[in-house]
Amino acid sequence: MAQQDGPERLRQGQDHLTTTTEQGRFCVARCTCGWRGPARRARSQARADAEGHSATL
Repeated sequence: MAQQDGPERLRQGQDHLTTTTEQGRFCVARCTCGWRGPARRARSQARADAEGHSATL
Protein backbone atom coordinates (compact mmCIF):
# COMPACT_ATOMS: atom_id res chain seq x y z
CA MET A 1 0.00 0.00 0.00
CA ALA A 2 1.30 3.47 -0.85
CA GLN A 3 2.38 5.80 1.91
CA GLN A 4 0.43 9.02 2.23
CA ASP A 5 1.98 12.29 3.31
CA GLY A 6 0.34 15.67 3.64
CA PRO A 7 -3.27 16.81 3.79
CA GLU A 8 -5.98 14.29 2.94
CA ARG A 9 -8.44 16.76 1.46
CA LEU A 10 -8.20 19.50 -1.09
CA ARG A 11 -10.24 22.65 -1.15
CA GLN A 12 -13.58 22.10 -2.79
CA GLY A 13 -13.44 22.21 -6.58
CA GLN A 14 -9.78 21.19 -6.91
CA ASP A 15 -8.81 18.05 -8.79
CA HIS A 16 -6.17 15.53 -7.80
CA LEU A 17 -3.44 15.80 -10.42
CA THR A 18 -0.81 13.08 -10.26
CA THR A 19 2.64 13.06 -11.81
CA THR A 20 5.71 10.86 -11.71
CA THR A 21 9.16 12.23 -10.99
CA GLU A 22 12.56 10.64 -11.55
CA GLN A 23 14.87 10.56 -8.53
CA GLY A 24 18.10 8.92 -9.58
CA ARG A 25 17.32 5.27 -10.36
CA PHE A 26 13.86 5.55 -8.84
CA CYS A 27 10.51 6.99 -9.90
CA VAL A 28 7.99 8.49 -7.45
CA ALA A 29 4.30 9.24 -7.97
CA ARG A 30 3.02 12.50 -6.45
CA CYS A 31 -0.31 14.28 -6.24
CA THR A 32 -1.32 17.92 -5.84
CA CYS A 33 -3.04 16.97 -2.53
CA GLY A 34 0.35 16.18 -0.97
CA TRP A 35 0.21 12.39 -1.35
CA ARG A 36 3.45 10.68 -2.36
CA GLY A 37 3.86 7.05 -3.34
CA PRO A 38 6.88 4.89 -2.55
CA ALA A 39 10.02 5.09 -4.68
CA ARG A 40 9.89 2.46 -7.42
CA ARG A 41 12.50 1.20 -9.85
CA ALA A 42 9.80 0.50 -12.46
CA ARG A 43 8.14 3.59 -13.94
CA SER A 44 5.09 1.48 -14.74
CA GLN A 45 4.65 0.65 -11.05
CA ALA A 46 4.90 4.33 -10.06
CA ARG A 47 2.22 5.13 -12.66
CA ALA A 48 0.07 2.33 -11.23
CA ASP A 49 0.48 3.85 -7.74
CA ALA A 50 -0.73 7.22 -9.10
CA GLU A 51 -3.71 5.59 -10.82
CA GLY A 52 -4.56 3.71 -7.63
CA HIS A 53 -4.47 6.93 -5.64
CA SER A 54 -6.81 8.65 -8.09
CA ALA A 55 -9.18 5.69 -8.11
CA THR A 56 -9.60 5.67 -4.31
CA LEU A 57 -10.96 9.22 -4.22
